[in-house]
Amino acid sequence: MLKLESSEDQEYLKLKGLIKKNLGFNCEQYKDAHFKRRIDVRMRTTNSKNYGEYVQYLNTHKEEYQHLMDALTVNVTNFFRNSETYEVVEKEVLPAIIKSKSTGLKNIRIWSAGCSMGVEAYSIAILLKKILGNNFSKYNIQITGTDIDKDIIKRAEEAIYTDLEMKEVPNDIRIKYFDKIGNSYHLKEDIKKIAKFRKNDLISGEKLTGFDAIFCRNVTIYFEKQLQENLYMDFYNGLNKDGFFVMGKTETLIGPSKDLFKAFNPRERIYQK
Repeated sequence: MLKLESSEDQEYLKLKGLIKKNLGFNCEQYKDAHFKRRIDVRMRTTNSKNYGEYVQYLNTHKEEYQHLMDALTVNVTNFFRNSETYEVVEKEVLPAIIKSKSTGLKNIRIWSAGCSMGVEAYSIAILLKKILGNNFSKYNIQITGTDIDKDIIKRAEEAIYTDLEMKEVPNDIRIKYFDKIGNSYHLKEDIKKIAKFRKNDLISGEKLTGFDAIFCRNVTIYFEKQLQENLYMDFYNGLNKDGFFVMGKTETLIGPSKDLFKAFNPRERIYQK
């Protein structure tokens, strides 16, 4: 027997359609429970009792779309988050990439997928500068940060951070790679210039390739299983030979990619093509 959709289900579908149309945010592949939790935050704030009321609110308060986008793409992040992962990246992953460039073109390409305000991309850039020292300028380093939220990308491009985002940054790195201006930290230009940021939807956006390492941490946990499988294959295909894939500590490889990647440091969820 066909299950008839309730009016609440219909209003929820209508809301998802509006989000896709007005924000370009592909909600079909997100776990409903996660998606609804984020929408509930805005419904409570706007005193909307149900999805129908919230749809009406959106139709009469266009500025609410930006608040909704912020809620859907919560950006809780800081430099060197999960320091033990960065320790392996600094001591093993980046040196292996650098060693592989000992002959020929010294191009290093790294992708921070779901880059938020750029702290991951810049953390990697700082580690490369730290490792390479005076040889830093001899390499053509390009770090690409992508996110679905164009406003957060603007923040990444500005590279100005608060105490909260800097809380795990050791003092020597703060002094060497940032300028303290008032209450904020401005990343120095030689680090800032090697990272480029752009809007890209992991689900329906352009497939990116040619990377020595891809970082996608704490992003796929919000996606449905099938999409996770597809994304991990996209990342596998996006890597150069022997390239590294770094995922979040709560995430697990599933689907065909599980048999294609080899474990490099499974405890830190680091794999190699």
